[in-house]
Amino acid sequence: MVDRILLDVAYGRRPADTIITNGTLVNVLTGETYPAEIGISGTRIAVVGPDLPRGPETEVIDAGGGYLVPGLIDGHLHIECSKLSVTSFADLVVPYGTTSVVSGLDQILVVDGLPGVRGFLDEAARTGMRVWWGAPAKAPYTVPESTVGHTFGPAEHLRAHEWPECVGIWETVQEFVEHGDEAVMEALDLAAKHRLPVFGCAPLSDPRRISGLAAAGIRLDHESYSAEETLEKLRRGIYAIVRESSVAHFLEENIKVVSQVGARRVAFCTDDVHAADVLAGGHMDKLVRMAVKAGVDPVTAIQMATVNCAEMYRIDHLVGSIAPGRFADVLIVDDLTDFRVREVVAGGALVARDSAMITPSVPPSRGEVRAFPVPELTADDIVLRAPEGAATVTALSMRMSPEQVFVRKRHDVTLPVTGGIVEPSVEQDALYITVVERYGKTSNRPVALVNGFGITRGAIATSAAPDDNNIICVGASRSDMALAVNEVVRAGGGQVVVVDGEVLRLLPLPVGGIVSDLPAGEMAEAESHLDDLARELGCALPSPLMYLFFLSITAIPDYAITDLGLVDCVKLEVIDPILSWS
Repeated sequence: MVDRILLDVAYGRRPADTIITNGTLVNVLTGETYPAEIGISGTRIAVVGPDLPRGPETEVIDAGGGYLVPGLIDGHLHIECSKLSVTSFADLVVPYGTTSVVSGLDQILVVDGLPGVRGFLDEAARTGMRVWWGAPAKAPYTVPESTVGHTFGPAEHLRAHEWPECVGIWETVQEFVEHGDEAVMEALDLAAKHRLPVFGCAPLSDPRRISGLAAAGIRLDHESYSAEETLEKLRRGIYAIVRESSVAHFLEENIKVVSQVGARRVAFCTDDVHAADVLAGGHMDKLVRMAVKAGVDPVTAIQMATVNCAEMYRIDHLVGSIAPGRFADVLIVDDLTDFRVREVVAGGALVARDSAMITPSVPPSRGEVRAFPVPELTADDIVLRAPEGAATVTALSMRMSPEQVFVRKRHDVTLPVTGGIVEPSVEQDALYITVVERYGKTSNRPVALVNGFGITRGAIATSAAPDDNNIICVGASRSDMALAVNEVVRAGGGQVVVVDGEVLRLLPLPVGGIVSDLPAGEMAEAESHLDDLARELGCALPSPLMYLFFLSITAIPDYAITDLGLVDCVKLEVIDPILSWS
């Protein structure tokens, strides 16, 4: 519907509700900077120009000589992986200039279905952060499909595509396309019918697979591990989103493509972030600074964080620039090179100043927290059984290392067998890992082996575990693993560190078992404490709990573990961790 009042303000027939004055506009549409005022009607920009007329009730925001920059956009973000609710996450990132994010809300989707997504979108509407929603290509993403609370397929797409927040098909994993997953193919057909773009997920992709993705209509991708991979995607018509997350640091490498081919088809995202990292270094503003430090022109870097991203997602008529008709999301910045956000206007209202919300948002009422429908476990429930008569086994252990950014490689270990049970080995860093199905649909709790955590005693566990949010636990002690899982079940979701039968720290995640309404500062303290405790158990990974929860993602090569068991992510099948025995 056409906003008649907005038009009256735009044509000068009515004074603006709010005017931002005394600033230099960064026009990302043309690459210019020049003095200008911004006239706002309600939540939208009505007019941009010099010396705008004021009425007696016009509110004036003085930019104090600063630059006027569009609100920043995170081009691919799993909000729930922060373990913060939508409200808490918005209050964390908006003061740093992020006023829009593109998210699949896929973690609440597999827990609570479309009603859970609808609730999170409605929650976002009460904050200073817009959530543009990508309907997941399918859910869960795991192959073979693991157990979740709710699945998402073509029937759900038919409903979801009608939602105004739906901007396309999210996280279309390359294996779905290459192997012709029928549900995903139908979702892509529906996207074409509804004129919605399709977003890819293609890590470590070669030119053959990239060509296939482009032929299938994949519009953009955020998963390049090298500048060469990014360039191949650009050459084949796929927009590139350069990622810099809390644990996947790719901007310094992938920004090299800008010096080769320019930035017109390149944007930014964070994918997954910790509260502590944002509080310490910022959010999308940090990526702008990193790009400038790498030699990118400041205005070009701002375009990558605003209009480039908006154009990729076909929402540039609503966000991404300071122009009539767009939402009035405006940042006031003193220095474009050392890009620091002084004040934030979101939806026409001044909401943040000096890295803090002026008035914190209030989360909605959540209702009662309920324990998961999972029977209490004992040490005897967490065992890897050997073939009958075996004295030793050679087993496949998933090897992790900080340098490989979640990639899990094959590592064969020889382990003793006692009473028919394969013994894990602290000396070889071959630890037990289990996934416990949390939805009460099965009794699945497979056990496999993992290298790289370095834990010598105790256990750690989490129910925040994309892509299915079952409980994943690793440890050196089966009894401590059982206690860790039981504590997460009792709390109705959370992360925990256990040693010698004692719970050292529990972080409850009562909203869907995956997020919390804790303020970001308190979440950062809890995250830091959990990781420190895990390091005291011997873990050498930079972010133990986050590395743990990525182990169930089958889209990351070469191995994963879900409630179905150990998964070969290349062959896309469940395999036995025991290779041979004697």
